[in-house]
Amino acid sequence: MMSIDSKIAVFLGAPGVGKGTQAALVAQQMQMSHLSSGDLFRQAVERGDELGKQVKAIMESGALVPDEITTQMVLDRLSQSSSARGVILDGFPRNIVQAESLDKALTEKQGRKVDVAVCIDVAQEELIRRLSLRWLCRKCQTPYNRDAEDVTPLVCEKCGGELYQRADDAPDTVLKRLQVYFAATMPLIEYYKQCGILIEVDGGGSVESITARIVLAMGGSR
Repeated sequence: MMSIDSKIAVFLGAPGVGKGTQAALVAQQMQMSHLSSGDLFRQAVERGDELGKQVKAIMESGALVPDEITTQMVLDRLSQSSSARGVILDGFPRNIVQAESLDKALTEKQGRKVDVAVCIDVAQEELIRRLSLRWLCRKCQTPYNRDAEDVTPLVCEKCGGELYQRADDAPDTVLKRLQVYFAATMPLIEYYKQCGILIEVDGGGSVESITARIVLAMGGSR
């Protein structure tokens, strides 16, 4: 295995590419920290401090957590010793405004920068298929990937909870989700390309083969 001192990597990918899964696997193999913006929000709420209460109120209102708050939370986490060997950012930044805010804050407050942006590419038809097959457990949120007729019985193998399909994973809404994602993210991909740090990786095949491609592209080894 290989460690990458102080490297900051951003993982990009449309809903359905397995970005979170790959971020966790690559981080483990390359001895980096995996930092998910969603996890940061949940942890802040669980702590119950002033920031946590603020984030909770924002999320419960249905609004997005402001960029400045998210950026500060990411910076705080990056300053911790567990990020010393490098970190993979998953779920942030999501657009150019957030990317520029992160770059500016990293430079001014920590003398660091984003070193690599990994974009996992999967054909739109495959993304629609994957998302349309996704089911979740209501109790433990374990994901399942299967056809509706295969989801029998409708219970989780881990906890016995009911399996359900999110409304935004229904086939007729998946395409709209992808269109919204690409409208916001294509400029971000171009931004990192102009910065000379974008790596595009084929997201097809087995989970293991995709992980191997990403690790190799980032300069690691199996």
